[in-house]
Amino acid sequence: MDYKQLLDSITPEIYQRFQKAVEIGKWPDGRELSEEQKSLCMQAIIAYDQRNPEADRTGYVPPKDSACAPDTQPKPLKWDH
Repeated sequence: MDYKQLLDSITPEIYQRFQKAVEIGKWPDGRELSEEQKSLCMQAIIAYDQRNPEADRTGYVPPKDSACAPDTQPKPLKWDH
């Protein structure tokens, strides 16, 4: 199986399992990921993400229109007694 075939075989369910495994450091059956497995899962997650629109990728943060939104002006604090 070549690289493209491997990526084509990754389903959304497998992708989510890879993400969860990297997040918690374990496979769904409780076995720990080795450093090599973690690295390979990360590579698969990144490669899979590259095939999707940017807004659907892991960790995507949409750009802001400006550094400060107009409604974020400082407001006075209200103290409750």
